[in-house]
Amino acid sequence: MKRYSVFALARNAMSYHQGWERAWRAPEPKSEYDVVIVGAGGHGLATAYYLAKNHGVRNVAVIEKGWLGGGNTGRNTTIIRSNYLQDESAALYELSRGLFEDLSQKLNFNIMFSPRGVLMLAQTEHEKRALKRTLHATRLNGVHTEWAEPSKVKSLCPIINDSADARFPILGGLWQPRGGTARHDAVAWGFARAADDLGVDVIQNCAVEGVDVQGGRVVGVQTSKGAIRCKKLGIVVAGHSSVLADMAGFRMPIESVALQALVSEPIKPCMDIVVMANTVHGYMSQSDKGELVIGGGADGFNNYSQRGSFHHVEETVTALVETFPIISRLKMLRQWGGVVDMTGDRSPIIGKAPVEGIFVNCGWGTGGFKATPGSGHCFAATIAQGEPDDVAAPFSMGRFAEGRMIDESVAAAVAH
Repeated sequence: MKRYSVFALARNAMSYHQGWERAWRAPEPKSEYDVVIVGAGGHGLATAYYLAKNHGVRNVAVIEKGWLGGGNTGRNTTIIRSNYLQDESAALYELSRGLFEDLSQKLNFNIMFSPRGVLMLAQTEHEKRALKRTLHATRLNGVHTEWAEPSKVKSLCPIINDSADARFPILGGLWQPRGGTARHDAVAWGFARAADDLGVDVIQNCAVEGVDVQGGRVVGVQTSKGAIRCKKLGIVVAGHSSVLADMAGFRMPIESVALQALVSEPIKPCMDIVVMANTVHGYMSQSDKGELVIGGGADGFNNYSQRGSFHHVEETVTALVETFPIISRLKMLRQWGGVVDMTGDRSPIIGKAPVEGIFVNCGWGTGGFKATPGSGHCFAATIAQGEPDDVAAPFSMGRFAEGRMIDESVAAAVAH
C-alpha cells in the first residue's frame, strides 16, 4: 500500500520527480497470459482489477495502443447516475453507482467522487410525463430518485431561468441525490495502480495489429511489441471495437461517432449539482477549478474524430443560453471530442463474441464513464466464468437477433 507524506511530495517536486516511485510498473509483455485485455481505459482496467481481486485471475495483461486513460476515459464529462428506465439498465448502472461510493477506499486512491446530485429537467409536458414514468420505474427498481417541482429546481440550481415566459419553461425535474461526478483520470489511475499491485501487467504503447484465431478459437494477438499468446481475449476499446472485431473475423452491431464537450473559463462557484436539459439537448456542471463543463449530443455522422468542431459547440451553447443566462458572456477555455460506439438500442454489449475465447465490452455510447466499476465487475465475472453473470446476461450481442432490445434511446433523451 503506497503512501506519500507532504514532505515526500515537496522533496520530489523540487527534484523534478527524479527517483519518484512509479504508481504502476512499465513491464515488457510476456509471451503468454491467461487473459489479455485490449484497452487501458477505465472499463479495461476495472476488468483487470476485478479479475485479479474477485476471481484470482492474475496472469493478465492490459495492452493499450496509446497511453493509459487517453481515450474516452480522459475525454468525458464525468457524470454518474443510475436513474434509467429499463429494469436491466437500472440494475447495471445502480451496481456501478454503488461501487463508486467507496471506490476511493477500496483502491486506496482518491477518485474525487462527488455525490452532488443529478437533475434532469422537464421543459415540455411530454418530457414531464416521460420523466415521471422513469421516476416510477426507478422506484420499483430500488433506485432512489425524487420528483422536483419548479420551486425545488430553482433552489437546487439558483442560476437557472425559471421564468414562465421562457421558450422552454421549467416544469420540474427528475432528481437523483446520490448521483454526481468523479475525476475521470483518477478513476483510471486508481484501477491501474490497484491492478498492478495484484500482479496485472499494464502495457502502454502496444497496439494490436492482428488477432490470431485457430479452429474458431482465439490463441493470441499480434502487437507492435510482438506476438502475445492468450487463452482468453477481452476487447474493451470503445469506438474502435468494430476495428478489433474485424481483425478477429466477426462484425459488431455498432456505429462509431464523435461526442464533443467543452469547458468555460473558470468562474466563482455558481452551481453545485449536475443539470441535464434534455429538451435543448445539453447538460452542465461546474468543476472544482471553477470551469463550467458543458456537453450535448453526439455527431450526426459516423467518424473517428477526437477533435471538437465549432458548429457543434455553437449548437450546444446556443440551446443552453436561455436556460442558463449566466453563460452567455463566458469564454470557452477548451473543447475536445471522444469516439463513442452506438448500438441500435443505445445500451451496451457485454458478453461472448462469435469466436470462442473472445469477450466484448462495448456499445456504451455517450454514457460509459458512469458504468466504469460496474462494467468491469460484470465483465470480469463473464471472462472468468465463461458466461455472463445475472446483471450482464441481458446485454449479450444475441439480443439484436432475438429482438430483446433494451431501449434507452427514447427513455434517456440525452443518454449521458
